[in-house]
Amino acid sequence: MRIGIVAPARPIDQSVAAQVQAIAATCPGVELVVSPQCFLSEGHFAGPDAVRAEAFVAMANDPAIDAIWCARGGYGSNRILHMIADRLGPTAGRKTYLGYSDFGFMLGALYARRIGRQVHAPMPIDINRDGGEAAVRRTLGWLTGDHSGLEPGLAGRPAAAFNLSIISALVGTPWLPDLADHVLLIEDVSEPLYRIDRMLFQLAQATQLKGLAGIRLGRISDVQPNDPPWGEALSVMLPRWCAELGVPFLGEADIGHDVGNKIVPFGLG
Repeated sequence: MRIGIVAPARPIDQSVAAQVQAIAATCPGVELVVSPQCFLSEGHFAGPDAVRAEAFVAMANDPAIDAIWCARGGYGSNRILHMIADRLGPTAGRKTYLGYSDFGFMLGALYARRIGRQVHAPMPIDINRDGGEAAVRRTLGWLTGDHSGLEPGLAGRPAAAFNLSIISALVGTPWLPDLADHVLLIEDVSEPLYRIDRMLFQLAQATQLKGLAGIRLGRISDVQPNDPPWGEALSVMLPRWCAELGVPFLGEADIGHDVGNKIVPFGLG
């Protein structure tokens, strides 16, 4: 299996690529192909928008590549959606696309157009976390047939997983997929609770999401302080907004911006 690595948002260091390639070398039949674009830098981004888009399209349309693995999150995938949507050929439709965080923009847009297979999964940058090798191996293992890293509560129902800030930004755009009858898993990082509440308001009012089968809550980590203190627990906040949306709150999910982040294939997996 040849896995292409691209960076639609922020860049990675050569050291990250080297560490992940060393891990992949221990996985029989796996070859990583790292786009040089991953190491570019232009302000916040891994190269200009057009360059990032071109790298993604080239990998997606390359018949020698079996899967596209996002190098890292950050911000920027949304800026290139309009540059790639009409340039993906039949080969792109046979690939698996993996990542999370900002790459949720790409996963959502591709799922909306039924281009390939979308998977919420750890990324190469996770090697920089304590215990990150396990996260990287979780993705490589899943790609090669080891499904022990799947989120344990999927239960055979259609599902999709997003960073909360990403799916709230997708609401009202043509890039939000039809999630009718899906269980939506959400997580987030480095936000104060008032902003979490505001994004949940956005979901609760979104007519595009009225057909959800339910919502599960992953980890909201590194919560930033409120001044004054927020005073409402997440365990209260999310069921309240689910009730307003008219969908059941289905409990916790084992996803988040951490090494324990589990794999969630979109749809029925």
